[in-house]
Amino acid sequence: MGRVQPEDVLGRYYRVLVDGQECRVFVEEAGQGIPLLCLHTAGADSRQYRHVMADPDVTARFRVIAFDLPWHGRSTPPDGWWDEEYLLTTDRYVETVMAVVDALGLDAPVVLGCSMAGSVVLELARRHPDRLRGVIGLSGAGKLSGRFADWPLDPGTNAQQSVASWTYGLMAPQGPEADRREVWWIYSQGGPGIYRGDTFFYSEDFDLRGHEQEIDTAACPVHMLTGEYDYACSPDESEATARAIPGARYTRMSGIGHFPMAENYPLFRSHLLPVLDILGAVRV
Repeated sequence: MGRVQPEDVLGRYYRVLVDGQECRVFVEEAGQGIPLLCLHTAGADSRQYRHVMADPDVTARFRVIAFDLPWHGRSTPPDGWWDEEYLLTTDRYVETVMAVVDALGLDAPVVLGCSMAGSVVLELARRHPDRLRGVIGLSGAGKLSGRFADWPLDPGTNAQQSVASWTYGLMAPQGPEADRREVWWIYSQGGPGIYRGDTFFYSEDFDLRGHEQEIDTAACPVHMLTGEYDYACSPDESEATARAIPGARYTRMSGIGHFPMAENYPLFRSHLLPVLDILGAVRV
């Protein structure tokens, strides 16, 4: 058997300062061109974007970058993490993303996020329109509820299986089974209480209602896309938020659920590539 060529993905660690604490953050990237910063879902990690990083139609024009939030995947929590309850807030989330932007020296990146990240990209557009080329929110909205719960902390519950299975049900049934099972597998590896702590942001802390008009889509274009099978963030909830943001663009995706880039990339890319064409042409 001949030598197998490695995938053209580079991974390294960065020391990033968040909320006054140094965090060792894992970052992977592929391609060259306009920075495309990809944010993973609650309780997961950047492996969800491996299909985007392997798409030559994307990497020929974009430097695709994805990182694991502290407490997630291959990143580590800051020192003293055992003395605090992990609850992700809007302020900490935004600060973390921008700290990575600064650490990597990214100039006007496009930020693509899904689920909780599909919501935080809206806050990034509101707070930092001058720092971004545009945002793409998957499965996100201005206000969602119903995912934050204490049962993953119950010692009698196998959270690695139950959280993974709970999120598995958010995907469209006709997507490739191997990819849907991979989403399950990534969720099964989350740290104790981390999915719960992320959903604190997603379902409790974040609320854009009444502030949608503050997003200047002329300065930072906003694209929102949600799958028709998503019931954690329904297409109607995403569309209502998009309508409240002047100039935002919304797409309802058929045959897709809550994790478009991971559960059915061949179908999702038919929606992603046109949006990247639009944002790639934006003057900054």
